[in-house]
Amino acid sequence: MSKKIIFYVVAANLALLVLLTFLYPQWMVAPGPPIAAHASLETDCFACHTPFIGSRPAKCMHCHQPAEIGLITTTGLPIANERKLVPFHQDLIEQDCVACHSDHKGVQAFRPIGQFSHALLQVKTRDQCNGCHSNPGDSLHREVVAQCSQCHSPQSWTPATLDHDRFFRFDQDHQTACATCHMDQDYSRYTCYGCHEHSRSNIREEHVEEGIYDYENCVECHRTGEAEEHEHGRAGGDARREREVGLAPSRMRQDFWEQSRNRHGEHDDDDD
Repeated sequence: MSKKIIFYVVAANLALLVLLTFLYPQWMVAPGPPIAAHASLETDCFACHTPFIGSRPAKCMHCHQPAEIGLITTTGLPIANERKLVPFHQDLIEQDCVACHSDHKGVQAFRPIGQFSHALLQVKTRDQCNGCHSNPGDSLHREVVAQCSQCHSPQSWTPATLDHDRFFRFDQDHQTACATCHMDQDYSRYTCYGCHEHSRSNIREEHVEEGIYDYENCVECHRTGEAEEHEHGRAGGDARREREVGLAPSRMRQDFWEQSRNRHGEHDDDDD
């Protein structure tokens, strides 16, 4: 077979492939079925895609107006229960739909969202976490009055970057699991009696000698657990640390002794 014949055969196949791609793109190049809301467009690829360019925001905005997302349906009807999570589209730096959305994930796809970067939001919106996110209901977050960004980063929401040293500095003797000090996943309270087998009567005499009569909140003086630190630990006290971290005052102190006593009740008789 001559080279000319081979050339024409290859060219004809390529031409046929290109033609079929334009005529039946849903069979030739579609990565999968679109979501149910776009089912009517499954055979009309060019409703969303431009040949040799791809999906452009202008195509999306034929149906989805950024100012109406989450407020009005694509048919113009008002949404009865305004969706809290989506009106942030009005605060995007630029309209680049495919930066987050990727449709072809199947008819039953839960969320046709590939990824989201907070850098796409205007600066004034990035710290308004409650605009999209609900306040956590756990015991610790209920007491937080500071901004989310004090512990969390939009680049990596978990793990949180809580500076534990503002409460208690971990020395070589205190590298332990959270549950040792914080019981029942209540991180707004703590006990030192997960390791230290003390009771009020055991520690009363030594503390009274130092002129300390309120010794239920250990970390107010013992910031690292070192015995010498009580001489300097009271400067500033618990209220300052709570303000720094954003906790409502006195929560760390509340019910501390009762919690510790319940955990190590065998020592209570020493007070009699």
